[in-house]
Amino acid sequence: MRQILVTGGAGFIGSNFIRYLMQAQPGIRVVNLDKLTYAGNKDNLRDLERNPRYRFIKGDICLRYAVKQAIKGCDAVINFAAESHVDRSIHDPMPFVRTDIQGTLNLLEEARTHKVERFIQISTDEVYGSVEKGSSRETDALKPRNPYSASKAGADLLALSYFTTYGLPVLVTRSSNNFGPYQFPEKIVPLFLTNLLRGRKVPLYGDGKNVRDWLYVLDNCTAIERVLLDGKPGEVYNVGGGNEVKNIDLARRLLKGLGLDEERIEWVKDRPGHDRRYSLDSSKIKKLGWKPAHKFGDALKATMDWYKAHNAWWEPLVHKGRNA
Repeated sequence: MRQILVTGGAGFIGSNFIRYLMQAQPGIRVVNLDKLTYAGNKDNLRDLERNPRYRFIKGDICLRYAVKQAIKGCDAVINFAAESHVDRSIHDPMPFVRTDIQGTLNLLEEARTHKVERFIQISTDEVYGSVEKGSSRETDALKPRNPYSASKAGADLLALSYFTTYGLPVLVTRSSNNFGPYQFPEKIVPLFLTNLLRGRKVPLYGDGKNVRDWLYVLDNCTAIERVLLDGKPGEVYNVGGGNEVKNIDLARRLLKGLGLDEERIEWVKDRPGHDRRYSLDSSKIKKLGWKPAHKFGDALKATMDWYKAHNAWWEPLVHKGRNA
């Protein structure tokens, strides 16, 4: 592969992936198509702006002509572009259906027309729904329980249908909760960190015992690269960090890391349909030779250090998020 179209590359995981891939694969060029919504930020990749192997295009995957222009000359597509915040989807589901499903359809159609070698659909463990016991496998039924996860499940199924119907070499990755640098401060880790660093409390839903499996974003980047290079078309690959933590315990870790006590926790009413637990069986992708390289505690500390050192990056976004 010589040139890859990355959609949503100005966002959290997308920007980390582009930076990682350009370092790991020096022969690859990247075209970054991003609408620059509230969660997209060109500053995430400011260091690559003068790199001749990188090109940024401002555009919306929901506009077919924008996709048509961006995909020219590309051998592969990696679709990070999505509306991705559960709380926002509960408030207004329409943008999620539009971007996550209609936008994915546009990408699939243009990928089919241009006969790309790989189409990677980036998804989430949330499509499996709440998992009471055990861990979700790729063959399990999808049981999304909020508009966000439902829109992602729909996009997954649509993408896989293009493999069956048209032979488009589609692969899907479903990762657990990512954390790390450049994450917009509405998700739990950067939300808690930026609140605490501003002297505010952290809002904790319900009883705080909801469980999430945490994956450092750079480990997700290596997993996506592995699927891009060695994955089998038509297959789904779960990418879990193997770090199941209750939200209350995550809050305690962050508080301890900043030298604060539990008086900074603010208990708030639980959100509707709040999934109790996510857990992924990642044995399939591990057969491709992938495994997480970062210990959870070390990665969480590195993330705390990054936000402490980059207040100039996140302070404008805190205000932006409230008014988006």
